[in-house]
Amino acid sequence: MKLKMHKCEDCGEYTLKSICPYCGEKVKVIYPAKYSIDDKYGKYRRKLKEEMLNKQV
Repeated sequence: MKLKMHKCEDCGEYTLKSICPYCGEKVKVIYPAKYSIDDKYGKYRRKLKEEMLNKQV
């Protein structure tokens, strides 16, 4: 089993558990997504970003 550090979204405490032991709220993984040179969804992210920028103008 691979352990990853988590951070509580509510109180900001760090833990290895799937829920915060201090307040019982959700936690999220603090590491960024793994980089892949073969980005399957890059085309869609760029298109979405372009659409979002055009809507703001």
